[in-house]
Amino acid sequence: MIVRLKGEVWDALPGRVVVGAGGVGYLVNVPLSTYDELNPVEGELIDLRIYQHVRENSLTLYGFGKDEEKDIFLLLIDRVSGIGPATALAVLGGLPVEGFKQAVVSGDAAGISGVKGIGKKTAERIILELKDKVGVVQTWEAGEDRPDAARDAEMGLMALGFKQAEARKAVDRVLKDHGDAESAEIIRLGLRG
Repeated sequence: MIVRLKGEVWDALPGRVVVGAGGVGYLVNVPLSTYDELNPVEGELIDLRIYQHVRENSLTLYGFGKDEEKDIFLLLIDRVSGIGPATALAVLGGLPVEGFKQAVVSGDAAGISGVKGIGKKTAERIILELKDKVGVVQTWEAGEDRPDAARDAEMGLMALGFKQAEARKAVDRVLKDHGDAESAEIIRLGLRG
């Protein structure tokens, strides 16, 4: 499974990038926010976090510039019924990560439904299911007083299937011994148990 891709930009259009690595060109779909932030130019190096979506007749790569973008993407496709990768990509392209979190925390369905392709009912379902299923809102609200790495690691573990309480315990356990660890290292150590 491909989880990270670093290579040369061979082609770049809004919403997709072809990354050359090891002589192979990988077509990666990216949210517009990632595309705008990275501003990929042919010949430059790029480093993307990857989600590999496998269906019976296709294999599609989705890329993100930051772990928190990938975490939101995974939460949307794994925890909200009726949301697939294309819709999750549209949400990330239409709202910055912090704007999306704030909209969910405050129950702002109108803010989420402002994204092209997201109606009011879908926005309400996103808010309801993220609040009810995984305790995301509590993590984002409680995260105000936690370091960014701890908050991001907790969200990453929740995206991987941990319940909120389990994710918080795992992060706190890792931070006891590795107080200055980055989110990726916290997740890796948290998964070891």
